Amino acid sequence: MVPRYARPAMTAIWEPEARYRIWFEIEAHATEKLGELGVVPPSGAKALWDWWATNPTIDVAAIDAIEAVTKHDVIAFLDWVAQQVGPEARFMHQGMTSSDVLDTTLSVQLARASDLLLADLDALLEAIKRRAFEHKYTPTIGRSHGIHAEPTTFGKKLAEAYAEFTRCRARLVAARAEVATCAISGAVGTFANIDPSVEEYVAEKLGLEVEPVSTQVIPRDRHAMFFATLGVIASSIERLAVEIRHLQRTEVLEAEEYFSPGQKGSSAMPHKRNPVLTENLTGLARMVRSAVTPALENVALWHERDISHSSVERFIGPDATITLDFALARLTSVVDKLVIYPERMQKNLDKMGGLVHSQRVLLALTQAGLERDASYRLVQRNAMKVWESDGQLSLMELLKADPEVAAVLSAEQIEEKFNLDYHFKAIDTIFARVFGEV
Repeated sequence: MVPRYARPAMTAIWEPEARYRIWFEIEAHATEKLGELGVVPPSGAKALWDWWATNPTIDVAAIDAIEAVTKHDVIAFLDWVAQQVGPEARFMHQGMTSSDVLDTTLSVQLARASDLLLADLDALLEAIKRRAFEHKYTPTIGRSHGIHAEPTTFGKKLAEAYAEFTRCRARLVAARAEVATCAISGAVGTFANIDPSVEEYVAEKLGLEVEPVSTQVIPRDRHAMFFATLGVIASSIERLAVEIRHLQRTEVLEAEEYFSPGQKGSSAMPHKRNPVLTENLTGLARMVRSAVTPALENVALWHERDISHSSVERFIGPDATITLDFALARLTSVVDKLVIYPERMQKNLDKMGGLVHSQRVLLALTQAGLERDASYRLVQRNAMKVWESDGQLSLMELLKADPEVAAVLSAEQIEEKFNLDYHFKAIDTIFARVFGEV
């Protein structure tokens, strides 16, 4: 985790003290249920909860010192708690294995991280929606292969992003549900030394679902799907960031990141205003996606368990969620403050002498009776003259002067095909589909 790209609420989920507090709750809830079942005295859980009620400080350094000797983190924690609670603490961890604590804790952390990420997505969606409606009918050029294609609106571009992040949100809701399971099943997951009702009780207390069958660890296909979902969200972030980066290029300059008072763009060139935030988002997206392959490789563990996944998850759990949290917040700010230049959008639309209307003329010629190939040839030969003139010539005027075209379409019919508003007649329909309103 790099502090530069971390926000406190998400970072707090992964702090050692937060992890140990979840460990304690798992152990105490399990001991409480074991007391109800008569496996251990009820005094065991009471002693644990009485100590917990004092709001004790978790001494991370002391636990680390014990682990330096035991070489086992869960045993070190249990030993430290026993030192604080006294003899009754011996009833902790009855019939449990370390994975019961570690895996269930990871489920809690990933669920809590998901809740923050879902809130981040909600804020991003709100910002995109506001700007989409603001520029619902702002004309701009659509590009394919980076080349002018046909007119669209800037609002539709943002509606596309809104729809994509809505899908991302739905995927994260599903991934959260899939990863938020509890396993308190003992060695090799057979419940031989602990009753399944203990698992059910702990799961309910922690807001988790029961893992139907564990091998001593929660199956890692769940985690693979979770991190894959984070990777998809990161890619969607990068897609919008790259769009903004392209729109900010000097030759385009249809939109740009907000440049704050006192901001500097270059140590050498005082004129520079660079898309540094969206470039940063591209880099952060790469880091989130870097967690996906290790998560997939964690699925194939030996037999009932090994710990080849453990070190991986100590990295990717905090790093991927903290980085994605930061990236979503940054993108929300970029969208919210994005400076948009409708005049430049119109100028770029008009740059190539009306070439962007070529398809309407092609269709009109075919509907007037010409074969499609002949229609294409007539429009293209005039379009290429405009292209080679760098937009100095007018496609409309060339078509009106072309005898073969004029023999099929009147001047008025040709002019009508260059009506910009024609391209926006379905914008309300699109917005209704995306936002449920127009």
